[in-house]
Amino acid sequence: MSIKWLEWAKQMQSIAQAGLMYSKDVFDIERFQQLRDLSCEIISMYTKLDMEIVKDLFANEKGYQTPKVDIRAVIFQDQKILLVKEHSDGKWSLPGGWGDVGYSPSEVAVKEVREETGYNAVAEKLLAVLDNTRPYHHHPPSAYHVYKLFIKCKIVSGSPTSSIETDEIAFFEKDKLPPLSTARNTESQIHMLFEFLDNPNKEVVLD
Repeated sequence: MSIKWLEWAKQMQSIAQAGLMYSKDVFDIERFQQLRDLSCEIISMYTKLDMEIVKDLFANEKGYQTPKVDIRAVIFQDQKILLVKEHSDGKWSLPGGWGDVGYSPSEVAVKEVREETGYNAVAEKLLAVLDNTRPYHHHPPSAYHVYKLFIKCKIVSGSPTSSIETDEIAFFEKDKLPPLSTARNTESQIHMLFEFLDNPNKEVVLD
């Protein structure tokens, strides 16, 4: 889903952040700060969030703006896929979360599986790198531009255990998926991942 005011606000924020980083002229810096504040006002007005909350979440970084990285572990067992029920919204997603400084993508996937499910796993293969802003992925609108990495993993030990982030852990068939946390992963993405079961040599999916 594409919402123009959100896309414009994100572009304004990106331009302003880069300008504040690289500009030397005091008047240009002032204008870029005004542009950043205006982008926050747009977000605040349309979302009804307090301005200070928007600034803290949306405009708190320095330097050249780049997409965030969300890493998801893909685990199959008996023709079913492993999902966790998110405590935050009561819906289901692949185990995963934001990339962590000091960890490789594979290490993040394994860590998230352990923390969110109780299983110990090993990373095997990168399956997909997707862009959350592409309308055909059907993610809800987001203030962040996110690259989503899907990494195939294999369980080696452990038992299902809920965490502070997850309420349940279960395996689901392709045609019997529960309500999904679509900010994290969508039904079409889960179905795409199931294609790797039928074709293990399927090429990595990009964009």
